[in-house]
Amino acid sequence: MGHGDLMSQAEDVADQFLRVTKHYLPHVARLCLVSTFLEDGIRMWRQWSEQSEYIDSTWNCGFFLANLFVLINLLGQLGCCVLILSRNFVQYACGALFGIIALQVRTHTCVLNLALGGGLLLLLAECRGEARSVFAGVPSLGHQSSPKHLLQLGGRVFLVLMFMTLLHFDLSLLSVSQQRSVCP
Repeated sequence: MGHGDLMSQAEDVADQFLRVTKHYLPHVARLCLVSTFLEDGIRMWRQWSEQSEYIDSTWNCGFFLANLFVLINLLGQLGCCVLILSRNFVQYACGALFGIIALQVRTHTCVLNLALGGGLLLLLAECRGEARSVFAGVPSLGHQSSPKHLLQLGGRVFLVLMFMTLLHFDLSLLSVSQQRSVCP
């Protein structure tokens, strides 16, 4: 079996998979992009007292403001996720989730906030209307700087930044010399 035959069969399998799942994949993608907000909202609900005590002890803001913070996060995250998953008012829901990211700036790491913002940018890009073209889905050269493409680029870059933090480079003189002695 040649390389061309194998590639042709792989393309046929991928094409068949996409035909079967094309109605479900956008919903799954949206669920993946908002899953962190869903998890955080559910955790706020299930661990209400622990969350409010943590906010109160960290920020020294008092019982009332700590509970208000938890309530805003809970309702905002769960409500916006429902709106996004049901494809209603997606732009407003993403805006509210950007606001929640800003509220939580002291409780999450900067990289996580960038990744969450990247996911929201991808959701915003997905809800923007596609311009009609001769070849559906194929980008045209004249519209590369459209707002949708810029949102997609920003979202992808922010998501990649989260994974870049997993890489650790140690470029000290000692580690470089040890690497050289191990390699033939």
